Amino acid sequence: MVLSEQEILRRQKRQDLMAMGIDPYPAELFEVNVTCADIEKNYENNKLDYKNVSIAGRLMNFRIMGSASFAELQDSTGRIQLYFRRDDLCPGDDKTLYNTVFKKLLDIGDIIGVKGYVFTTQTNEISIHVTEFKILNKSLRPLPVVKEVDGKVYDAFSDPEQRYRQRYVDLIVNPHIKDIFIKRARIISTMRQMFDERGWLEVETPILQPIHGGAAARPFKTHHNTLDMPLYMRIANELYLKRLIVGGFDGVYEFGKMFRNEGMDRTHNPEFTSLEFYVAYKDYEWMMNITEEIFEKVALAVHGTTKFKSGEHELDFAGPFARLSILEAIEKYTGVNVGALTEEETRQHCRQWGMEVDDTMGKAKLIDEIFGEKVEDNLIQPTFIIDYPVEMSPLTKKHRSKADLVERFELFVNGKEVANAYSELNDPIDQRERFEEQLKLAERGDEEAMAMDEDFIRSLEYGMPPTAGIGIGIDRLTMMLTDNASIQEVLFFPQMRPEKKQEVSTDADYEAIGVPTVWIPALQKMGFVMTEQLKGANPNKIFNDLGGVRKKLKIEEKMPTLDEVKAWVG
Repeated sequence: MVLSEQEILRRQKRQDLMAMGIDPYPAELFEVNVTCADIEKNYENNKLDYKNVSIAGRLMNFRIMGSASFAELQDSTGRIQLYFRRDDLCPGDDKTLYNTVFKKLLDIGDIIGVKGYVFTTQTNEISIHVTEFKILNKSLRPLPVVKEVDGKVYDAFSDPEQRYRQRYVDLIVNPHIKDIFIKRARIISTMRQMFDERGWLEVETPILQPIHGGAAARPFKTHHNTLDMPLYMRIANELYLKRLIVGGFDGVYEFGKMFRNEGMDRTHNPEFTSLEFYVAYKDYEWMMNITEEIFEKVALAVHGTTKFKSGEHELDFAGPFARLSILEAIEKYTGVNVGALTEEETRQHCRQWGMEVDDTMGKAKLIDEIFGEKVEDNLIQPTFIIDYPVEMSPLTKKHRSKADLVERFELFVNGKEVANAYSELNDPIDQRERFEEQLKLAERGDEEAMAMDEDFIRSLEYGMPPTAGIGIGIDRLTMMLTDNASIQEVLFFPQMRPEKKQEVSTDADYEAIGVPTVWIPALQKMGFVMTEQLKGANPNKIFNDLGGVRKKLKIEEKMPTLDEVKAWVG
C-alpha cells in the first residue's frame, strides 16, 4: 500500500499521541447532552440552558491564532464553531494539551468530544467556548476539503463514482445528501403507519428460495452445500405473501430486498427495495383507490404538499389518477390497435419501428416491448395502465367482463413504472395452466419466464380468498420525491463495477534490486510504485529528490550514496 504524505504524517501523529499516553481510540463512552441543531435553534431563547454543554463530532476546520484558536465541529445535525483558549484548557504551567496536542496533533477529520459553554462572538456567531476536549478518533486519511467562497463551491467532492464507492466520505463532506435518506425513511414509515392502522401484519419471507417466482426476471443462483441443492435469491416475495393469505391473515405486507440478475443503468440496480402487500376480499379497483391514498400521503409527509418538482416536471400526487388500458395506451401513442393483430403481425410492426425483437418473444412479450418503447416516456403525471393481456400476467385473475384480459394495473409516473398490482389469481387449475404456458416460453428461450411452483399451487388448492396485491418500488418512488434522476443517488451503497487497483511492487521486489526497506516509502512517494519504473530512470535526479523526501518523511537513516542509487536503476 502506497501512502500519501498526509497519511504518513497522520500515522506519525497517532504514534506521537500514544507515546504521550493518549489513546487515540478510547473505549469509554463520551456523554453528549446537546447537538449543533439544538444549540442553533434554541440558544437565543434559553441561554441559561447552555452553560454546561457536552458535544461530540468531527473537526471540519481550523483557525489557529497563537494562544487562542477557532475550529468547526460537525455532528449528525449540523455544524458549530468552537473557541479554544490555551489558558482555559491548560490553567497550570503545562500547556502541552493546547500547544502540542491541539495545535500539532489534531487534523481535519478527527473526531473529538468537547465540554464548555455556549456564547455569541463579537461577529454574532453562536459558538462553544471549550473548557475540556478529548480525542475520540484519530483520522488517518485526509478528507476532501470542500471550500465555499462568496456562495461558490470549490474542490467539491462531486464525482459520482467516487461518491457512490465512498458514501461515508460523501455523507461527511456533502451533509445535504443525508436529507435524501431521511426522506426515504419518511416514505417507508408513512406507509408502515397506514398499514398498521388498518391492522395488517408486517412479515418477513425467505430471501433464498428453491424456485424463482412471483415475477418475470432473471435470478441470481447459488448453491446450499448442506442440502446439496440450488437456491435462488428472490426476484419477488409475492408467492410467499399469498401463502399467508391462504393461512388466514386478512392483510400482510413486507418491505424487502429483491435481486434480479439483469442490466444496470440509472433506474436499475441488481438489488432493490420493494413494498408488497396483499389484502383479502379486495380487488384491483379497490387497490387503485388505496394506491392513490398512499401516494398522496407520502408526498404530504415529504413535501407538505402533493405537488413537487421532479426533473423537468411538476408532479401532482393528489388523486384521482388517470386510467388507460395498455392496448388503449399503445393505440393512443402509435395509432395501431395491437389487440387485433396476430403475433407475427405484431412482430412485423416492431421491426418497422426499429425495435430489436426475435422469434422467442410471444405476443405478450412483444406488447410489453412496444409499450416500453412507444408509451412509457409519455406518462408523466401518475397514470394507471390497466387490463393487460392474459399472457403478460401469469399470476393475475382473468377480467370479469373483458375476454383475454386480466385485472392488473401498473402505475407510471415520470415515464417510469413505480407499482404493479392485480386482482390475484386464486383458481388453482387456471394457475397451473398459466405456469405451463410460462414453461413453454422458457423452452423457446425466454430467460425471464416463471418456473412451476407446485407448493404454491398446493396452497391455492386449500383455497385463497379473493385478494388484491401490489408491489411498489421504493427506490424509484424515492427518486421522484427527492428529484433524483439516478437510482444510485437514493441507495446508500449501490452496486459498482470492481474498483481498479493500482499495481504496487512488494517490499520484497524492491529489496531484490538492492533497495533497503527504509527507502521504499520514499521511492513510492516519488512515484516509483513499481520497481520496473526505476529501470532507466535518472539516478542523479532520484538522488537529489530523495534528500527532500527524506526530510519530509522524517527518515533518520543516512542518505544512500549516488553509486547505491545507480545500482537500484540498473
